[in-house]
Amino acid sequence: MILLDTHAWVWWISNPELLSQAGREAADEAAHKRELFVFTISSWELALLVEKGRLALTLDVRDWIARCEAFPFLTFVPLSNAIAVESVRLPAFPHADPADRIIVATALSLGARLVTKDEKLLTYAQSRAIW
Repeated sequence: MILLDTHAWVWWISNPELLSQAGREAADEAAHKRELFVFTISSWELALLVEKGRLALTLDVRDWIARCEAFPFLTFVPLSNAIAVESVRLPAFPHADPADRIIVATALSLGARLVTKDEKLLTYAQSRAIW
């Protein structure tokens, strides 16, 4: 199982060559097995990036996300109480960003590997992360 970090999700859908070969292959294989996940907070992060002008999409953000939701090989994971609690219990977590905490807690909860370029998350998640 693979959980895509927000930027990895956007890149895998719209510009996969921005992912590392290992990240792209892991996401492709997980999609083929229907074991590819995005945490719902990534939709919030994406909308925020678009709203702030830090990211431009070819479609309205709502339409872009809706198209991704329609893919049969991609599953959006909602926030559960267990994930919320675990996100604040991550020992020595290197980020103050609550979204990153929740994304890592989600990957751990699912037993999924995380595809990310974030060096702090790669170091923190060690063998559970791919770039």
